[in-house]
Amino acid sequence: MINVQSLTKYYEDFCAVDQINLKIKKGEILGLLGPNGAGKTTTLRMLTGFLKPTSGDIHVKDFTIEENSLEIKKLMGYLPESAPLYHEMLVYDYLTYIANIRELDTDQKNKRINDLVDLCGIREVMHRPIGELSKGYNQRVGLAHAMMNDPEILVLDEPTSGLDPNQRVEIREIIRRISKKKTIILSTHILSEAEATCNRIAIINKGKIIADDKTESLKKAASGEYFIHISLKNTSLQKIKDKLGSISGIVKIEKENSTNKIIHSKITCRTDQDLREDIYREIKKTDWTLLELYREAKTLENIFRELTKENE
Repeated sequence: MINVQSLTKYYEDFCAVDQINLKIKKGEILGLLGPNGAGKTTTLRMLTGFLKPTSGDIHVKDFTIEENSLEIKKLMGYLPESAPLYHEMLVYDYLTYIANIRELDTDQKNKRINDLVDLCGIREVMHRPIGELSKGYNQRVGLAHAMMNDPEILVLDEPTSGLDPNQRVEIREIIRRISKKKTIILSTHILSEAEATCNRIAIINKGKIIADDKTESLKKAASGEYFIHISLKNTSLQKIKDKLGSISGIVKIEKENSTNKIIHSKITCRTDQDLREDIYREIKKTDWTLLELYREAKTLENIFRELTKENE
């Protein structure tokens, strides 16, 4: 449905987005995940036609962003990080105004507004000024705005930014409900949001896509690897590597920090076996003092941190 080829954006000499390639199928929920400043917002603004790329192509269905920008915009609903609402207007008046801009006739307009009011859970604030609403309700009104023309594609930039935990869950539930009929692209720097909402995740860092796979595949990749943390006294990192490095399944030993002559190390294991017993037996043969030994499962958060760190 969407095909992005070599998409690049420069701001003078700064490259915000660098040769991005993405193919997004109809009905997918793609999470564009990355740290602040990674290029997520710039990418979404180019996808929606808000920003012109420096180079590269964007194809949506049979349209190109260069020649058919208006047709592509008609297919999309866009919610920026801070919803651009008129705070002095009542919610009802604002949605009516948006429906008029979208050229919905009277019957369409009334039905569409009613449907969106129920979907987004804003009926109780319909006759309140937008400026008096909480951030959570502002996001809901912005979501109703973005969906007024019943777009095939919904683009959401940090839709839960600034919301409390309850509001995040509510927005997440709305996204899940509407995802049954739409292709959704959302950006976030919160991995739990992407994991809970998206069926595919693309990780972006410093303008480049550094990972792109189905959420379940990324989880499966994480499940085959785990960490063991140890804290030892009367030894050194090199001695730890020499003693434990030959254990089958250990792929890396690194120092996390050292305090008061205590070495805190992280051991990366790639095996289905639990290597804590093997590690303990080897340490027992030495005169080292073992202060701590525990296992940590590798998660998507670990993968995200490793990938973004490697690309710094």
